[in-house]
Amino acid sequence: MQTHPSPLRAGSVSQDWRSPLDGDKSHAYLRILHRLETSYAMFSVNLDEALGLRRDGRVAKAQQVLSLSSALCQRLASPLNSLLHSMLLHARHFGTAPHLASLDPQNFQSSRSQRVARFNSVFSKVLLTRRSQFLHKISTLTELVEELAANFLTSAEEVLAGDSLDSEHEWDVLEASHYDLNTCLRETVVLFKSFLHALPESQIQEFVATFQERTTCAEGFLPVKAHYLVHGRMAAFKGQ
Repeated sequence: MQTHPSPLRAGSVSQDWRSPLDGDKSHAYLRILHRLETSYAMFSVNLDEALGLRRDGRVAKAQQVLSLSSALCQRLASPLNSLLHSMLLHARHFGTAPHLASLDPQNFQSSRSQRVARFNSVFSKVLLTRRSQFLHKISTLTELVEELAANFLTSAEEVLAGDSLDSEHEWDVLEASHYDLNTCLRETVVLFKSFLHALPESQIQEFVATFQERTTCAEGFLPVKAHYLVHGRMAAFKGQ
């Protein structure tokens, strides 16, 4: 089936964010948003409790709470990446080109995430079409989510095993990964709403079906522990 690019809409990201969605678009947005926000809240509350216990000197209790964090991190990263991949596939096939803004390095904590965001900002200026800018931003967010989740899992494993020679650093990685995953989530939610505004009504059901299929396939999947990132992951943090 031959597809044609969606017509470009006048407006901006801020206008899209303020404008309500109607019908099936609103239903899809609220349902997916609820899933993401619920997963993030569980992940965030758990990690905040572990960090608080560690600051109070209750290290063993902090590790006990942290033992749940990896599964909760995956529970957020999996549907978040499913949403990003679904938008990417749909845009490639149908030429969807929503409003967007490039990533702001100041919204990230780790130096690695800041570099990736800075490259997205610079590279977006040389891309000639809004669609190519959208595809690049989606790919950048996907890369960040995958790497941040892998970093979190590896550092949590090392903290729990007690093998790290620098546990302070591992806890810093956990906190920075959580911070930057939250930034990726907020960027994705804003982009998703603009995407839905640009999406023709006739394509909403197909998009939702793609997201559900990708999410179902990812459920219960535990990624391979990213030991290869141990020495290369986010070694520097903002201000260091």
